[in-house]
Amino acid sequence: MEPPSFNPEVPSIARVYDYLLGGKDHFPSDREVGEIFIRQFPGAVAIAMDNRACLIRAVDFIAAQLGIGQFIDLGSGLPTADNVHQVAQRANPAARVAYVDNDPSVLAHGRALLAEDDQTIVVQADITDPQAVLGLPEIRALLDLNRPVAVIASAILHHVTDAEDPVSLITAVKEAVPAGSALFISHFRTLGDPDSAAMEEVLQEAFGRGAWRTDAQIAEYFAGASLLEPGIVPCALWHPDKDPGELTGYQRLIVAGLAVKP
Repeated sequence: MEPPSFNPEVPSIARVYDYLLGGKDHFPSDREVGEIFIRQFPGAVAIAMDNRACLIRAVDFIAAQLGIGQFIDLGSGLPTADNVHQVAQRANPAARVAYVDNDPSVLAHGRALLAEDDQTIVVQADITDPQAVLGLPEIRALLDLNRPVAVIASAILHHVTDAEDPVSLITAVKEAVPAGSALFISHFRTLGDPDSAAMEEVLQEAFGRGAWRTDAQIAEYFAGASLLEPGIVPCALWHPDKDPGELTGYQRLIVAGLAVKP
């Protein structure tokens, strides 16, 4: 299979995030955007780090505590340390993971990483069309959608515009998976503060998308599902491995929650 093509001169959300996490899969165009965040917003790296650490804890919780062994990672981004399949398979060696992304660079790196893993796939699809995603034959072959599935939407829904209706997107996914399925979401959150407004402006200029949403808007994603403790909280406070101490203002701008479909 030919690797997907991409233009390294056009910044990618996934590669900018990789840069902020200290990864190596990025180009000058991505580093330029990443440096804007680092220079202008001293907590930008902490936001990325908190989000990634929270995702790792959530996947472990889902696999180890909820006993779910199937995952769909929407807008998965570039492979890094402790990917979803690696964390899940530590808790359950039989865990299966479908990564979904439409970024060609993600697909190229992901397929190379997963070439030897027949329990994990990466597929090209647009998450704003959830029916098409769930209907992909590769996903249907890997996962049994009649059994509980963990849907992961880590730091991706804030890149879905209001016109694309992220709530309807997630509602469609929730309706398509069976009772007992889990939904993990992390999301940029606005507190009506100048930092989130300024960061939103940078994302809009670089990518034409990126929205910090209110607590009430983020809670809408979980409608009809049972939120588990501690609810929707800053990522640093979601089942932390150790006391994170007093959070900075920036750390309060990325939140997460985990719910189970009744």
